Amino acid sequence: MFDIKGKNVLITGATSGIGRAAALSLSNMGANISFIARNSEKADKLCKEIFDNTDKRPNSIIADMSSQEDIKKAAHEYIQLGIPLHVLLNNAGIMNSSRRETVDGFEEIFAVNHLAYYSLTVLLLDKIKESASSRIVNVSSGAHKFVKNMDFDDLQSEKTYKPFKVYGYSKLANILFTKKLASLLKNDSVTVNCLHPGFVSTSLGQQNDFPILLKILITPLAKLFARSGDKGAESSIYLCSSSEVSETTGEYFFNCKVEKTTQGARNEDDADRLWNVSSQLTGISL
Repeated sequence: MFDIKGKNVLITGATSGIGRAAALSLSNMGANISFIARNSEKADKLCKEIFDNTDKRPNSIIADMSSQEDIKKAAHEYIQLGIPLHVLLNNAGIMNSSRRETVDGFEEIFAVNHLAYYSLTVLLLDKIKESASSRIVNVSSGAHKFVKNMDFDDLQSEKTYKPFKVYGYSKLANILFTKKLASLLKNDSVTVNCLHPGFVSTSLGQQNDFPILLKILITPLAKLFARSGDKGAESSIYLCSSSEVSETTGEYFFNCKVEKTTQGARNEDDADRLWNVSSQLTGISL
């Protein structure tokens, strides 16, 4: 029986949206929260909120998930805490209206939404395996249906950049990464699952210069149809904490239930290739 009470949980993208909702909910359930955030003021605010609710002070690690160097420092900082890691929730994500490059020269959506998941997870994998039974939970999206297969000829979107397609590729990558990692860890008492949070009203993409007409069209729709952060976090919380999924691995969830993915998200050859490419790009491997 898996009991989240007393377990150590590390969350990325925890200062807003579904990440924040998951952090608050899991802390209220008795989990010990650590999180990685880019903004120290937002990190301090979340620390205070969790402490006020639980009398337990979370560990905050300041890092930019678009930087491989920062990711390495964040992983090292967690390891230096000297505590187990029972649950890793890869949640941080971005959406850009135009192509941007990171300090490492990677297209930013691919870097933050996929390569950060890959790098942080692999860097912490020994700690996660030591802490078994443990869980890795990756926030993907139904946006993976925007694309058919990974475009390995243009992973960095240098030839063409269409925001929703690029975002879709990154979310498809999350599922392929989940399935590949689940197969690698099948004998290690570590489960790996991913999820679609639904159409959630969050800060995703708000920092970007989307055309004003698109904002005018989307914003009212978001207010009418989008889920709250609390509702969007339900599957994340479920996969992090529920004993019902203790033996479940390599699956994609929506509304706390296994959901069918596209054929492209089940392509084992693409999952293998993405793993190898990610290792080459980051210089990080098992």
